[in-house]
Amino acid sequence: MSILAWIIAASLLGGVLSVTAAALFALNARGAYLGGLVSYAIGALLGAVFLEVLPEAFKASPNVAGVSGTVLLGILLFFTLEKVLIWRHCHHEHCEVHEPHEHDANDHGRSGTMIIVGDTFHNFIDGIIIAAAFLVDVNLGVVTSLAIIAHEIPQEVGDFAVLLHSGYSKMRAFQLNLISSFATLVGGVLGYTALQDMQSLVPYLLAFAAASMIYVAVADLIPGLHKRTQMRDTVQQVTLILLGVGTVALCGWIVPD
Repeated sequence: MSILAWIIAASLLGGVLSVTAAALFALNARGAYLGGLVSYAIGALLGAVFLEVLPEAFKASPNVAGVSGTVLLGILLFFTLEKVLIWRHCHHEHCEVHEPHEHDANDHGRSGTMIIVGDTFHNFIDGIIIAAAFLVDVNLGVVTSLAIIAHEIPQEVGDFAVLLHSGYSKMRAFQLNLISSFATLVGGVLGYTALQDMQSLVPYLLAFAAASMIYVAVADLIPGLHKRTQMRDTVQQVTLILLGVGTVALCGWIVPD
């Protein structure tokens, strides 16, 4: 397969798979297994960052301080964006942003519209990140795509909850999320086209992707795990995090460079 074919396949599969899986959780299981999925996503994100993305970024650029600084800048930027609610990652049905309020009962779909706009932008950026990873090598592209899919599913569950609360039907909510997911494909193709002639930017884009994954895992996902304090829950969480890391390591071993 050509690099462009890998990017298209990963973007399409990632978008459709994450939305479909989220629909099954949100519309049927109501998030019964979402806690386990979040733990696995943390492992996949951190494993992808520290086992694949950052090592490749450092290898591709002689300016280690510049790449590290980009990671730091990215984390601060994501904090700022989340603080002003421009780009809000919510990975469960009940949170500050997605928690239904009485006065929102007749918002005529306004909160749902904001969610779709924000998610479309997020998916577009994910596509660019996937393209940058595949341009380095197929192994990194596969691992990065896996990590993105892993954290997209719990996010999409939260998005479904908001759309349903905003008055959309189950089918309409699924359709809107599916349409939004195609922004990943657009970002992937555009990223491939643009980055072909700007290879020097790829290490810094990978560093920016690493910052995004670290921020999502540490700031958004991990705090939710602390709400379950039983020893059995803790053991389950650590096991699933290690499983997520192990999946990334296995993919790196199986998929050739």
